[in-house]
Amino acid sequence: MTVTYREALRDALRDALVRDPRVFLMGEDVGRYGGCFAVSMGLYEEFGPERVRDTPLSESAFVGAGIGAALGGLRPIVEVMTVNFSLLALDQILNNAATLLHMSGGQLNVPLVIRMTTGGGRQLAAQHSHSLEGWYAHIPGLRAVAPATLEDARGMLWTALEDPDPVLLFEHGGLYNLEGELAPDAGPVDIDRAAVRRAGTDLTVITYGGMLPKVMAAAEQLAGERISAEVVDLRTLRPLDDATFVGSVTRTHRALVVDEGWRSVGMSAEIAARVTEGAFYDLDAPVERLCTTEVPLPHPKHLEDAAIPQVDDVVAAARALVQGGPGDG
Repeated sequence: MTVTYREALRDALRDALVRDPRVFLMGEDVGRYGGCFAVSMGLYEEFGPERVRDTPLSESAFVGAGIGAALGGLRPIVEVMTVNFSLLALDQILNNAATLLHMSGGQLNVPLVIRMTTGGGRQLAAQHSHSLEGWYAHIPGLRAVAPATLEDARGMLWTALEDPDPVLLFEHGGLYNLEGELAPDAGPVDIDRAAVRRAGTDLTVITYGGMLPKVMAAAEQLAGERISAEVVDLRTLRPLDDATFVGSVTRTHRALVVDEGWRSVGMSAEIAARVTEGAFYDLDAPVERLCTTEVPLPHPKHLEDAAIPQVDDVVAAARALVQGGPGDG
């Protein structure tokens, strides 16, 4: 059946609410309004206000309530509109959700899922468009996942709910209208391992989330130039599946990291370091990185497009890496 990324997420939410009476959704406008990105549209009417709860505009308060509910035996799904807004709840996420298991000597699990939108490309300007998932991937005690395909949008939520510890689910806003075929029996998916989305021999392009469709389009274009790019989708940003992307680089001998986050001290830096640690003697060229320009994301489309890596940028960086020229990163 043909569905959008948004509909796949909604199906996952509906499935979780049906499967387990302990599951409930909570957040700003998730109820009557149907979610600020329409992901939860219709669930309020289907499951009622006890299971789909609208909250006041207080991220710290309702994330904290979610942590308390999880400690009390429920399975809350908390929606925090955009990753920028999640910073208002950072104390709850970092100092409570991520630490309680360790500070209680293993007595207090926090089985909480926090959903949030990330990324740019929608002309929502600097306070709604950033890619801060790398910040959360830095924090021990959290798992961070980034579905980039319809199957992962449909399947990651239930796997996350089965995790006894907090999971952050980053949905790229540019993917909500992504449309494609999804098997009627699509269900839970692995969130422990990265996926090789395209096999190749000349270089490995490592990416995740909203950059995956652009990288896949670039790989197709590169194939026309007889450059064979293997594409690795990280899927989970913490813990990173080193074995998959390092193993890929040992076969292709070149690595390009494409990250919508900023270059300095970000996901791309961590991945480049791990590739260098794990595959240094297999590299035919230094690891290259292609990231968003280090500015607050601008509103005008032409400036936003210029700041975020595009398909042509990926092609140019990959071509330069394979042909030995300077990269654009």
